[in-house]
Amino acid sequence: MRIVLVMAHRPHTPALPRLAKAVPVSLLAVGAAHVILSDTLGLGLVAEASTALGSPTGYSSDQAFTTALMNTVLVLPIVLWIGMRVTGERRTGPMLLIGTATWLVVVWRGIDTITDTLGGILPLDSLALAVAVIALSSLVRRRSPAPASAPAPVSAPAPAPVSGAAPSAPADPSASSAPIRPENVSETTPAS
Repeated sequence: MRIVLVMAHRPHTPALPRLAKAVPVSLLAVGAAHVILSDTLGLGLVAEASTALGSPTGYSSDQAFTTALMNTVLVLPIVLWIGMRVTGERRTGPMLLIGTATWLVVVWRGIDTITDTLGGILPLDSLALAVAVIALSSLVRRRSPAPASAPAPVSAPAPAPVSGAAPSAPADPSASSAPIRPENVSETTPAS
């Protein structure tokens, strides 16, 4: 007898409750990514200033800039994923992809406004647009997998063959055959 476990799929969350969860999560993710970006770019300014004063800090402003971009791009999808999982939502892949792409565009278009000032802020309209696009992207859903079909009914064993009749092929080709006993194996029989 074969036992098949079928996990019940959770029903999709309706659009409005999912959006209500996505807005604060998106706001938190954009805020965290912006703080990481702004503070790390501030380290770059400190590195430039200390180099100009003759006591370098051990890292260059280029290293701080690259670190700022890498960290902000890594923080946003992680915070989005954790936030949506904590709120009980699944299937957040499209939201993460769209959110990360949106954040890259926002940073790319506004990086000049914050690179030259300590604690600079990206344009608020860009930040609001990023939160809105990321929250709305939570409504994009991947196709759910096809529901598992019910297992085939177990049929009764085939009747014993009539003596003298030719052997027939098994009814179910995926059924495993009987194991080979060691006394039936010769040196010329390939190992199975």
